[in-house]
Amino acid sequence: MRKKLAIGSWAYMFGPYEQNPVPLDEVLRKLNELGFDGIELAGFTPHASPEDYPTKADRGVLKQKLADRNLAPVGYACNLYDTPPASNDEAVRKQYLEDFKKNVEFCVDVGIPTIRVDTASPPPLLEGVTYEDAWSRLKTMWHECAEHAAQNGVLMVWEFEPGFMFNKPSEVVKLYEDVDHPNFKILLDSCHAHMCAAIGARQPEPKEILPGGEIEFIGMLQGKIGHIHLIDSDNTLHDDDTSTHAPFGSGVLDFDQIMPAILNAGYDSEWWSIDLCFWPEAWEVTAQSKEFVDQLIDKYGTS
Repeated sequence: MRKKLAIGSWAYMFGPYEQNPVPLDEVLRKLNELGFDGIELAGFTPHASPEDYPTKADRGVLKQKLADRNLAPVGYACNLYDTPPASNDEAVRKQYLEDFKKNVEFCVDVGIPTIRVDTASPPPLLEGVTYEDAWSRLKTMWHECAEHAAQNGVLMVWEFEPGFMFNKPSEVVKLYEDVDHPNFKILLDSCHAHMCAAIGARQPEPKEILPGGEIEFIGMLQGKIGHIHLIDSDNTLHDDDTSTHAPFGSGVLDFDQIMPAILNAGYDSEWWSIDLCFWPEAWEVTAQSKEFVDQLIDKYGTS
């Protein structure tokens, strides 16, 4: 069976596209034309926020749009940034859980099997919050979220990255273990894995840099990976914030090492996704990105 290929719609609405996002209908048309199998939706206006599609009927229209373009809804990046789950304010934490549940409902209505989260606060910590409190609140919250998502048939995945707190490899592994829920998995982004493990980008001291870089880090995630994003890295951060998602072939990553490592770590989903987030010419390099990953699927994703 051949692996299927998706891409995140946020690439066409964040960063350089923020003032002039590519309309979702145009994104769907182009991805269908290029032969993509699926799409990951950005849960932000104007693409696919719950507010843009407030009713089941509205969400049915969105679901049909995807079907009409032969694009399966693969994942959902929900917007939970107004209510950081590690906040000292109990009301904020309560609202985070309610907002998460609303986004899970959106996933169910559209038929999206996976919902993505992050720690929602920059490193090292949310201001005024201790490390111990942030850790405890997050693991408790995410366990409850994972249970709710499980009850609704939606997998919850955490995308670690330099731009959010708890970005050391050992922290990623330990937080996964502390959340301790079978419906909670790691979303492995290849450039984030590199920047966290090989560069130690935005890590509080002491930095945790692994001798084996992203390959060693992937090995630490044996049995823990629930979804993957593939893109190159040029060893830099975008706007000194999070990893630069450099087009394939323009960076330093060796995908002939990365893909076997991911598969050896037990990742067996049918979906591989491209992530061009914040790249200024994401629209222009989409076709060549697909060609690159199609070649990876030919080598490593066909059985």
